[in-house]
Amino acid sequence: METAATQNGVVILGSGLGGYTLARELRKLDANVAITIVTADGGESYSKPMLSAAFAQGKDPTTLVQKSAGQMAADLSATILVRHRVAAIRRDAKAVVLRRPDGGEVELGYGRLVLAIGADPRAYTVEGSEAARIRTVNDLDDYADWRAALGAGGRVLLVGAGLIGSEFANDLVGAGYGITVVDPAPWPLGRLLPQALGEEMARALGAAGVTFHLGRSVARFSAGRAVLDDGTELAFDLALSAIGLVPRIRLAAEAGLKVERGIVVDRTLRTSDPAIFAIGDCAETPAGPLPFVLPLMAEAKTLAATLAGTETELKLPALPVVVKTPALPMAVCPPPPGAAGEWVVEGEGRDRKALFVSPGGKALGFALSGTRVNERQSLAKEMPDLL
Repeated sequence: METAATQNGVVILGSGLGGYTLARELRKLDANVAITIVTADGGESYSKPMLSAAFAQGKDPTTLVQKSAGQMAADLSATILVRHRVAAIRRDAKAVVLRRPDGGEVELGYGRLVLAIGADPRAYTVEGSEAARIRTVNDLDDYADWRAALGAGGRVLLVGAGLIGSEFANDLVGAGYGITVVDPAPWPLGRLLPQALGEEMARALGAAGVTFHLGRSVARFSAGRAVLDDGTELAFDLALSAIGLVPRIRLAAEAGLKVERGIVVDRTLRTSDPAIFAIGDCAETPAGPLPFVLPLMAEAKTLAATLAGTETELKLPALPVVVKTPALPMAVCPPPPGAAGEWVVEGEGRDRKALFVSPGGKALGFALSGTRVNERQSLAKEMPDLL
């Protein structure tokens, strides 16, 4: 085993949006600190949110890449170790054990360690699902494999009509694929939208050519066929699962860090080890897991300040999320998890505004569709802070 000496520097595990944004913000504040980024993939800089809207943007896996790992290393004055996997965190030695592409191991010391390791797609497991090769798209490598497997005009079965599933449905149907969506919820984006806006989304995507089987689940798969829980049989060429993400906590748990739904951090993004931090999809902040882009950017900026010497706590205003469904533009600002209240909807047809109102009459969240999406920034200022 080799030993690399970076004991005074910052080691970031992960080169996704969180890892690279943190490195960029930290370099603005500290020109001298040694930054090492470790990634299991190729280290390319790209916009992950664009993976579910690439056809509409005229992008393929190659043109989604904004900068290579080499270009990022030069821009950030950082060392980037690509195709390296983390085998363990040795907190006693302040080091991580890395598995190199050739199978050998190297031990990398750190002064401060940041976990920006994201989340795994939630598996959809029923009879025959393994043989059916249900794909997931969670990074650029996944997307390249997915695009390579797509034949022209093929039939795609999408399991999941949440935010990512709806975006993929809109993108793929616009590119000429036959799209069938199955979800146990009664309308798309069922966890984010009230019924009226969800049903409007179903109508808009349906008009674009998407076929929905809502309130239904896939009971089993056979070769090129899915059987739903009501006995309906669906034929498909490729299946894609988009039923949510599970924070990657195994590495942290094995290192003895506190984990619950994610890696538990305080408002400084510090874990139960004062030298180890976590941001992005893998982290559980005092406001809970925050699997959206804008909170991640705020976390990266906050942590950069702390790592540069100014202890800083995370503050999060209400941050609306734009759903990339051109068939029906939509913006949502979900109420806090478990909040009591009800949706109040105004408007007709595509252009609607929905407020989630507490029993005391206070607006806690909103959803906007069609032309009302333009109200999202002003309306967000009226919502309570997330943190």
